[in-house]
Amino acid sequence: MNTAKYLDTVGRQVSLISPSGETLSAHRAVISPLRYKNKMYLNGVFTDIGFNSEGHYLYIGPPSCDLTDAPDGSFLLADGIKYRIDRAEKVYAGDEIFYIWAIIRVMIEEDENE
Repeated sequence: MNTAKYLDTVGRQVSLISPSGETLSAHRAVISPLRYKNKMYLNGVFTDIGFNSEGHYLYIGPPSCDLTDAPDGSFLLADGIKYRIDRAEKVYAGDEIFYIWAIIRVMIEEDENE
């Protein structure tokens, strides 16, 4: 099965952005919220305005965009939302990479004026 062809049908446009702001890859991927049952092991954080669960998501992307090899500080951008890559792994079908699996979360940017 051609993973990229499937993702072209069901995925949305996603870009992998380097820490310097350069687009490393533009591709289609699936980003789906993790439900409570799936994220019981994930912790939220406390901020000045209260608790933030940081919105964890499951990412399924093509082998051509290897998040496991992305430079430190890289992030994903989809529909104007930035996602930090918490963990990424290759999923194989036989000896070939079938897709890239990752846990990502919405990046919280604090107001620099405070």
